[in-house]
Amino acid sequence: MTAVDQADIFTANPLGKDTTIADIKDSFEFLDDWEERYGYVIDLGKQVPAMPEEHKVDENFVHGCQSQVWFIHHLDAATNTMYVLVASDAMIVQGLAAVVMCAFNGKSPQEIVNFDMDSLFTELDLMRHLSPTRGNGLRAMVKKIQDAARSAL
Repeated sequence: MTAVDQADIFTANPLGKDTTIADIKDSFEFLDDWEERYGYVIDLGKQVPAMPEEHKVDENFVHGCQSQVWFIHHLDAATNTMYVLVASDAMIVQGLAAVVMCAFNGKSPQEIVNFDMDSLFTELDLMRHLSPTRGNGLRAMVKKIQDAARSAL
């Protein structure tokens, strides 16, 4: 996983800044069924800025995902704040990555390490509505991000 110095890639990402986990929870409560929730998650994924192709390399690849997924991050040393960017070739995975980015972007490495993503997924009832391979890939993505945060400590 590459720590990227190009902060502009990360500041362009509205997830975690303009769209928060609280927004996602509110939207999930408002939406009546899982078809609507899937649509919302896919729409979240469309908000993710494109990852430059030069970052889609093996070092940034998230192994364990059913789809192709890449992850890069930036640590703002002045504020001890971490930002992540995840890209996927699958729309639903990009949307799930957007949920993860909403939880992690703008947090300190320690907050990211301490964040209980499984509890969030349970609260949103996400894992019950994903295939086992998608769920495993989502956990692999979270682990890779939390490992990067541990390295930044």
